[in-house]
Amino acid sequence: MLGSLVSGSFWEGVVGRRPEVFVRALSMEEGRRLQWITRTAKDPVKLRRAIVVLMSAQGQRASAIKSLMQVSDDYVRSVVHAFNERGFDALDPKWSGGRPRRIGEWVRERICLIARTTPAEWGITGF
Repeated sequence: MLGSLVSGSFWEGVVGRRPEVFVRALSMEEGRRLQWITRTAKDPVKLRRAIVVLMSAQGQRASAIKSLMQVSDDYVRSVVHAFNERGFDALDPKWSGGRPRRIGEWVRERICLIARTTPAEWGITGF
């Protein structure tokens, strides 16, 4: 009786263990594409995400992937969920534009013009 409570879903619900999450079933072409990305990716974010998806497709649990990749459990789960929803688009990082520029385009062009010239061209001599 106690053995069935410990190993059953009732005990897991009491302890609060999160259910395992795996990537959807992949076709042979998708598997080959993931392997190709892991060999050729220049962006470390895309590489890390592709490895997480590939390991999940091979049946690795999120906790095992977490310890091997040195990432959080939530990161593994979010990558797997994103891949299941959006496919290969989820592997690409979404870089934001950053903060707005502090100088305008005209000022930038002027600074570049000055930087490309010599002091003599501006009439500055004798340092």
